Amino acid sequence: LNIPSIVTSLPVQVMDVSTKKSSDELDVPTFSAENLQSNMKVIYYSRTFLSIVAGVIAGVLGFTSLTGFVFYFLIMAVTSVGLAAKAKFNVHAYFDSWNRVTLDGFLSGLMSFVLFWTFAYDIVHIF
Repeated sequence: LNIPSIVTSLPVQVMDVSTKKSSDELDVPTFSAENLQSNMKVIYYSRTFLSIVAGVIAGVLGFTSLTGFVFYFLIMAVTSVGLAAKAKFNVHAYFDSWNRVTLDGFLSGLMSFVLFWTFAYDIVHIF
């Protein structure tokens, strides 16, 4: 089993450490759009990959109805904590807000999860 390297490639600094100093202006941090986009791709691919893996695990374990969906949301919560830990809980250095790590893509992998969940359940328990 070859685990994609994108999970290990997070994070890329998006905050520019040099802020404009002026007596009339506030210190406003700037973000690198390319690095922010790269970090968002890592979140998307990580969540999609873990949704597929979680779907297969839920199907093999025989989860049905609400139990499977609770398992999915548990896996996505653990993924959010893992991504924040990978960023050393300094989320604002790599993303523009906490919502990027915790909520973005939370439901995007749900269809992949359901597809692989039903597929694995059918293979193991029905056929």
